[in-house]
Amino acid sequence: MEYADDTGRELLALRGVFLSRRIHETFTRYAYGRRRRPEADVRVHGAPRWKHAMHLLRLLASARDVLRTGELTVDVGKRREPLLAVKRGEVPWSEVEARMTRLEREAGEALRRTTLPAQPDRRRVEDFLVGVRRASALRTP
Repeated sequence: MEYADDTGRELLALRGVFLSRRIHETFTRYAYGRRRRPEADVRVHGAPRWKHAMHLLRLLASARDVLRTGELTVDVGKRREPLLAVKRGEVPWSEVEARMTRLEREAGEALRRTTLPAQPDRRRVEDFLVGVRRASALRTP
C-alpha cells in the first residue's frame, strides 16, 4: 500500500468484516471448476496450461490460509519460487495434482477449525458503502 485517503483507511480498518466461512465455498468451487480445464488439457494435449495450474495452487493456498488466519494475504511470500516452477512446467503434472488435492483437503480442515463467522457483516459493509456514496454525492458539484 502506497497511499490511502480517509476512505481507504476506513476500508482497511473494515477489511475483516468482509471475510467469512463462505470463502471456502467460493474459492474451492471456483478452483474445482477451473481444475477440470488443465485436466482436459492433459488428456487432449498431453500437458496442462501451466500458468493455470499455478493459479489454481495459489487460489487453494489462499483459501486455506484465510480460513486459518482470518486474513487475506495477496503476497505469496516463500511460495513464490515453487509456484513459478509450476508455471514454467518444471513440476510433473502428477505432483501438481497431488498438491491441489492436498490443498483442497487442508482448506476443508481449516474450514472446520476457522474462527471466521458464517456470513460477512453485511450491516457494517452496507453502512460503509452508503457513507462513501453519500460523501461522494455531497462533494460532487
